[in-house]
Amino acid sequence: MKKVWERYSYVLVLFAVSLIFSAVMAGHLSGEEEYITVTVKEGQSLWELAEELSYGHNFSKHEFISWVEKENGIIGGRILAGEELIVPIITESFNSTQIAQAD
Repeated sequence: MKKVWERYSYVLVLFAVSLIFSAVMAGHLSGEEEYITVTVKEGQSLWELAEELSYGHNFSKHEFISWVEKENGIIGGRILAGEELIVPIITESFNSTQIAQAD
């Protein structure tokens, strides 16, 4: 057994790491992530959007806001009424009536 370990230890470690990585990724991909467009209402903030749409993503509010800022090119968290933003939604937890309510 010692000879096998000495000769193939790197392969066994690589295989174990690959299995662990696959298990972690499978856990994160449990729901297929899609995106919807949300129109910003008068006086609405990114924080309010994160609260309204909290059922539809796996992010904390801070992670959600960072994601929305990055993907929509928002600097300083400033959004304007009427602006359309792309937001992440997990399809398993989202249905068409919820889409109508988000806009």
